[in-house]
Amino acid sequence: MFNSFGEIFRFTTFGESHGKAIGVVIDGVPAGINFDEKFLINELKRRRPGQNRFATQRKEEDFPEVLSGIFKGKTTGTPIAIVIFNKNAKSNDYSNIKDIFRPGHADFTYFNKYGIRDYRGGGRSSARETAARVAAGAVAKMILKEFNIEIEAGIIEIGGIRAEDIDFNYSKNSPILALDKEKEKIWMDLIDEARKNHDSLGGVVKLRIKNTPIGLGEPIYYKLDNILASAILSINAVKGIYIGNINSHKLKGSKNNDEINKNGFLSNNSGGILGGISNGENIELEVYFKPTPSIFQTQKSIDINKNEVEVNLKGRHDPIVAIRGAVVAESMAACVVADMLMINSTRRIDNFKKIYY
Repeated sequence: MFNSFGEIFRFTTFGESHGKAIGVVIDGVPAGINFDEKFLINELKRRRPGQNRFATQRKEEDFPEVLSGIFKGKTTGTPIAIVIFNKNAKSNDYSNIKDIFRPGHADFTYFNKYGIRDYRGGGRSSARETAARVAAGAVAKMILKEFNIEIEAGIIEIGGIRAEDIDFNYSKNSPILALDKEKEKIWMDLIDEARKNHDSLGGVVKLRIKNTPIGLGEPIYYKLDNILASAILSINAVKGIYIGNINSHKLKGSKNNDEINKNGFLSNNSGGILGGISNGENIELEVYFKPTPSIFQTQKSIDINKNEVEVNLKGRHDPIVAIRGAVVAESMAACVVADMLMINSTRRIDNFKKIYY
C-alpha cells in the first residue's frame, strides 16, 4: 500500500478510522522554519468533525501531539512526527455490516484487493485519514508563509446551484465555507433537506493559490497541474478537477489564449499554469466532490459470500463532504507547492552558487 506523497517535501500518513490513532511523518522540511503550533491546531480545527449540523457528529478534538523535528519553536531539518489520538470512535455502529459491502464505499474493492475486511468506519479508506494530511498541509503552509504564498478555498456550488459572487474572506467565517453570501442560506436549506430525507449531497470547491512564483513544475512527467490533480484526486470522494476557466473547452483559441503585455497577462484562463509550469498568476482550480456515500436509506448490496442483502447503515456521517473536504484540498495543494519550491531551487546553477560560494 502506498502511503507517502511528495519528492523532497514528503509525508507518510498512518492509522485507521477506529484505530488507536492516526498520524503523519513529514520529511524534507528545511531547518529554521518557525513552527506555529497554534496554527497547526487551528488548521485541524477547521477540518474537525462535530462542529455543526453540516458535518458528522463524531466528536473528535483532533489535538495534535508533536513527537519530533521541533526544538525551541523551530524546525530542526529532521522528520516531524505528529500523532492524533482517536477519542470518539464507536465501532459497534458498524457491527451490523461487518460482512456487507456498503454501496459507494471502498469496502468492496479493499476486500477484493487485500482479503481483509476492516468494517470499523472503513479503516484506512476512511476520510478520517485526511486529518493527518491537514497536519502535513499546516507544516507546508508554514514554509509557504516565508514566501508570502497563500492558499484559500470555499464552496462554489451545491446541489447544482452555483455561486455568482466569489468572496474568500466571507467563506472564512461561514459555517459551510460559502463563497457567496446570497447562496449560503439556499445551500444550508438543501443540506438540511438532504439530511432530513436520510440522503446526502455533492459539491464543488473553488481553490486559489496566490503569489506563486514563476517556474514551479517539472516538464514533462511532473507538471504542476498534473501533480496538483494527483494530490487532490487522492482525497476521499473527489471525482474531478478543473484548472483555470471551466468553460475553456467551449471556447476558441482566440478567446481562451491569455494575451500578454509588459505588465503581465491580460486574463487567466490557464489558471496560472502554462506547459505544466506556474506563470506567476493566481493558480485557480475547482474540485468536484461526489455525495457522501453513507446514507440512512435501505440499499441493495452483497456480503463477502456474494449473497444479495439489504443494508441499513448506522453511525455518524457528513451530509456533504465537500465542506470539510475544502480544507483537505487546501492542505494537499500546500504540500504540492512546498515540494515544487524545493525542487525548483535545484534547477539553475546560479542557485547552487548562492549557497556554496
